[in-house]
This record gives sequence, structure tokens and C-alpha cells, in this order.
Amino acid sequence: MNAPALSIQNLKINYGAIEAVKGIDLCVPQSQIVALLGANGAGKTSTLRAISGLVPSSGGSIVFNGQDITKMDAEKIAARGIAQAPEGRQIFGDLTVEENLRIGAYTVRKRHVMEKNFARCYYYFPRLAERKKQISYTLSGGELQMLAIARALMAAPKLLLLDEPSLGLAPLIVRDIFHIIADIKREGDTVLLVEQNALQTLKIADYAYVMETGQIKMEGAAAELIHDKRLVEAYLGAH
Repeated sequence: MNAPALSIQNLKINYGAIEAVKGIDLCVPQSQIVALLGANGAGKTSTLRAISGLVPSSGGSIVFNGQDITKMDAEKIAARGIAQAPEGRQIFGDLTVEENLRIGAYTVRKRHVMEKNFARCYYYFPRLAERKKQISYTLSGGELQMLAIARALMAAPKLLLLDEPSLGLAPLIVRDIFHIIADIKREGDTVLLVEQNALQTLKIADYAYVMETGQIKMEGAAAELIHDKRLVEAYLGAH
């Protein structure tokens, strides 16, 4: 197994009296796609937000490339190479596609690096290249999702966090998005993918964790979990 890019131990997240994440362990090896599966309210997004420094943890540790980032500010975590494409996309609708992408590259100081990142994003998402001067709120749902992923990629992250990238999209667009995520991994990137679409996710992931009510209930190699009867009955029947 590759060395871990991210290692989480006994992570706990509370919202007041509500315990959203109840002491989970999770590992994301370098250059792999690790999936975090589960229904709404399982604690998946809270876990991603804790990794990004957007919500505080109430216990446990988050180690990224050998450094403890558990109590680190979100801006410093981003500068160390973690980028997130959040659930709901959260695009700046009044800005153009290109302007949104430039915002994603705010940690990039060198112009030639930024231009290289633009070229990579437009290679993965040629539709965005065609629409780079278009105001973002006029894009389709699939194009907005592409823009959210591309904006995260503009920082050339060492760890890419994707939160429900298939949510609300037509099946053909979902297929395209998952193909692109697989391509990103083949380029050597490390991805932590939060999804409810378990079947599509397990087809491209290396390893997966299944989360329920703030706990990890199942984990294993994606190629094995896709044939697990318990997982099939609980999560794959609808897809």
C-alpha cells in the first residue's frame, strides 16, 4: 500500500449536544481514490469539513503528509495542499468561469504554474474552455459541477476532497464526472470522494469506508465491497 497522504484517528465532531462523528479512523494512501459512502446525515460532509478546517473536531487527530493539522486554520490547510469541491458547488454565480477558476488558484503565486493549471482543467473539462467568458449562473448543473471540481484542481492540490459530485445530475453527466475523477487519479492525484452513489463510486475507488450515524460500519477494497451482500442490499439496490 502507498504511504498515507491522510491519516485520521478517533475523529469526533460535535454540534452542540449532537455527536455527528463518533470516533472514526480513516486512511487515504497517496495517489489513490478512497471513498466515504453513506446516506444523508451519516457524518460524511462533517468529516470533510473537519479535514479542511471548516469545522472544529472535538477529539482525535488529522495528520496530512506527516503533519498534524487537527487544530490548523482552514487557510493554512489549503496552503499545505488540501482543496475541496463542496456539496452544492458554491460557485460565484456573478463571475465568469475563468474568474471562478482564478479564485481556486489563490494559493498559486507563479504565473506559469497557474497557466499550467488552467491548461489541465480545460483538458479535463473542454466545455469550461468553451464557456470561460460565460457568467457562471447561466451554466447547466453538470457544467457547474465541472467548474466546482476544476476550481479545486486549480490549486494543484496534494489531496482533493470531493463532496457528492454526482448529486442532482443526469446519469450521462454522472458517468462523465466519474470518468474524469478516474482520470485525475491516473495522473497521480490523491482523492477522498464522499458519495451516496455507491455503485459508480466503487467502480473507480481503490478503497472504501461505509459510514452510518457517525461511525464506520464497513470498510475494504472497493473491488471486494462492490460484491458484498450487505452493502448491495443497503446501498446498491437503488443504483
